[in-house]
Amino acid sequence: MYTRVSSREQQLEGFSLLAQSKLLREYAENNELRIVRSFEDVETAKASGRKQFDEMTKYLKRSRSCRVLLVEKTDRLYRNFRDAVAVEDLDVKVHFVKEGQVISKDSKSQAVLIYGFNIVLARHYSNNLREEVKKGMREKALQGIYPGHAPFGYRNNKADRTIDVDPIDAPIVIRIYELYATGLHSLSSLVRAMRMETGRKISRNNMHLILKNVFYTGFFEWSGQTYPGTHPLFLDHALFERVQSVLGSHNRPKYSKQKIAFRGIMRCAYDGCMITGDVQKGKYVYYRCTGNHGKCELPRFREEDMAERLGEPLKGLQMPKDAVTRIISTVNKDRRYLADKTRAEQARRIFELGNNAYSLYVSHDMNEKASLLNSLLLNCSIDADNVVPTYRRPFDMISKRAGLEEWSQYLATEV
Repeated sequence: MYTRVSSREQQLEGFSLLAQSKLLREYAENNELRIVRSFEDVETAKASGRKQFDEMTKYLKRSRSCRVLLVEKTDRLYRNFRDAVAVEDLDVKVHFVKEGQVISKDSKSQAVLIYGFNIVLARHYSNNLREEVKKGMREKALQGIYPGHAPFGYRNNKADRTIDVDPIDAPIVIRIYELYATGLHSLSSLVRAMRMETGRKISRNNMHLILKNVFYTGFFEWSGQTYPGTHPLFLDHALFERVQSVLGSHNRPKYSKQKIAFRGIMRCAYDGCMITGDVQKGKYVYYRCTGNHGKCELPRFREEDMAERLGEPLKGLQMPKDAVTRIISTVNKDRRYLADKTRAEQARRIFELGNNAYSLYVSHDMNEKASLLNSLLLNCSIDADNVVPTYRRPFDMISKRAGLEEWSQYLATEV
């Protein structure tokens, strides 16, 4: 017999492995069947594939004396058409107990037709469940809560479903930043130094990820976008910026034929066509109008020049610190936020992201720059001399009011 649940379904009544197993064992007893092997899968968002399903198919291929498979219903056995083909090739009788069907190579056409419909519905159920999980994670990200595994220095609080500072690892992160900010260490020497000081073995690649992770500044990246987070901070922002400067001086961007960082986020101001990019001489990236409407007068731009131009709109989100302070003070006093501190904190992070967007931008590599732009801008219109951005909300509002004395009061009423 085979039983399966996702980690999400396990919490719902009627989906548990125990409930499925009880049903199948009662069915076997009532039909004078002896269960010789049982297989069960618990799928999680982190681990793809079904190990026990694969083990079951191997067992049925080897054991020719066992030719009956018991399962609760179609969507417990199949998630897609490949699963159905794998079972059909075994030449076994499959009893779908809840659906009251027995399917084999000798089944009548009417039964096979209904069986086919059930496979389609099982696939739809699986796809819908996957979409719901993704939607839930995105909603969590919009609320400022990182939906993944907490980075080094933090830990997941399973009880509250939030992220807390790890009292053991957080001081190690601070020490990593302090050492690298001196400019005296390479990544390899930093790995050795931290191993000697703390006994922790951190790989060179993971060390690099720690040094570039904007999570320590109050933001996080999820599905290609940057979100303001609500997690507590323990790393000084100025120290983070010093480390980014050191990283920038030690590393140079590497280009590949497959990655054109800014492709898809710009349009030509002359004819409205998309601006694309290509690699010349195996390493130089140039951007140009696609020219779908005919010859265009937009010149070509090297990626470094394009990156510099695209960074200019982010300066339009910078605000005087005293104005930010007044806004946050107003938000915290607003009756709409008194009962919802998470929203007030998220508002603060949004203003901080706008204020620090340009400094974050210049410290990142090309692909990370593009990710940040996608989080702040809907698109850009490019001509030979100018970049005209269209900001996402609420950054469009911040851009419009930046530089005006009355803007802090305006934003406090609109946030």
